[in-house]
Amino acid sequence: MSPSPATTVSDPELPVSATPPAVAAAMAGAYLLGAFLLWAFRPFAGIVPAALGLMALTALGVYGPELAWHRVWRQPGAALVRQPPQGSWGRTLTKFAGLLVSMGAVAAGYGLFPEYANGAAFYGNYWTLLRTILPVWLLLALPYLYWVDARMTQPEDNLWHFGRLVTGRGTGGDGHAIRQHLLGWMIKGFFLPLMFAYLCRDLGTLYGYSAARLGTFKGVYDFLYFFLFFMDVGLVSMTYLLSFRVTDTHLRSSEPTLLGWVVALACYDPFWGLIGGQYLSYQSGLVWGDWLGRQPWLYALWGTSILVLVGIYVWATVSFGGRFSNLTHRGIITSGPYRFTKHPAYWAKNLSWWMISVPFVVTDSVWSTLRHSVLLLLLNGIYFLRAKTEERHLSLDPDYVRYARWIDRHGLLRPLNGWPLVGRLARWRLKPLGPTPPG
Repeated sequence: MSPSPATTVSDPELPVSATPPAVAAAMAGAYLLGAFLLWAFRPFAGIVPAALGLMALTALGVYGPELAWHRVWRQPGAALVRQPPQGSWGRTLTKFAGLLVSMGAVAAGYGLFPEYANGAAFYGNYWTLLRTILPVWLLLALPYLYWVDARMTQPEDNLWHFGRLVTGRGTGGDGHAIRQHLLGWMIKGFFLPLMFAYLCRDLGTLYGYSAARLGTFKGVYDFLYFFLFFMDVGLVSMTYLLSFRVTDTHLRSSEPTLLGWVVALACYDPFWGLIGGQYLSYQSGLVWGDWLGRQPWLYALWGTSILVLVGIYVWATVSFGGRFSNLTHRGIITSGPYRFTKHPAYWAKNLSWWMISVPFVVTDSVWSTLRHSVLLLLLNGIYFLRAKTEERHLSLDPDYVRYARWIDRHGLLRPLNGWPLVGRLARWRLKPLGPTPPG
């Protein structure tokens, strides 16, 4: 009997997603329940306790099934299978020293850079978060590190190498491991305060929302557009805060190239405030709703299309479960919208910007239309480079190589490969970071 096409080398099977769809759905359901309870009953006195309560319920929704049903600590990626456990207080204390210095370095960065040192108005809730959780975090860190160290198949990890460096015992240590450790903490130190600040801001907006505003399509559109992004920042705040080997959500690797960092950070404040405001300000000031206001059916159709695109963007975030993080590899996701394309979030977000900005194309002057269109294309180009740098980074994992090959054969957008320019861009690859793993 000849082998089925799904098992040939040229057409590999789709790898199992690191986060099962049911777990992702449970996380989304927990978040929606928590958001409703906060809006309806106001069980917490302040924004920060409310945000923590929402993240805690969401974490229960995702990590409960992962630990109780899927037993993720037994997965190969977690590498917690050494039996019998062989803990070492020497290694554990070295790791604890590395953890303390890492946290101290992030704190020093907050005190040094004006964005944080003078940003009490924006980051104030984040400082409150740190004062709330750090004592508990530090209390649990040492026993957790010992428990994990005793079960790791390779306990001399990146944190251990960094701990040896800061304690003066690792001058000839693994430089790659130390760089990866520092990059991981830079990612957490940058994105966690930003996303948590957005979460608290949006939670305040949710508190002020009245159901009476939902009586028209515009009211429903405005609420859903807000709520979808509120859901996105809430979920990613939780995933940046909670990254543990025992839940198999630890960082496998961080983006190692300058280009990858530049194109990713360019899309987030404070960098986007400069780039978007001074160089890529493509908006014309016109509002798509005003443009279509006299055609109710077209207004509803256009607005619904935008919401579908934003919904796909958030669906992509949900599909990660507890593994979402920019600039990192925390497990290969092949379910949800990633079943159809490698970059559903980028496709959906960039297409939504074109739909929101269509008024400048059809009502402005020819020169202004061309200028704004080119600026938006340049922004699309940044996301194109983000996609390519992420592909190059993740291609160090054989699972991603198999996934990418499967998408090339079965992806929803594969017909675009036949278009001359689009196909050439889709096939373009950055120089590999290392040998291509077998797929």
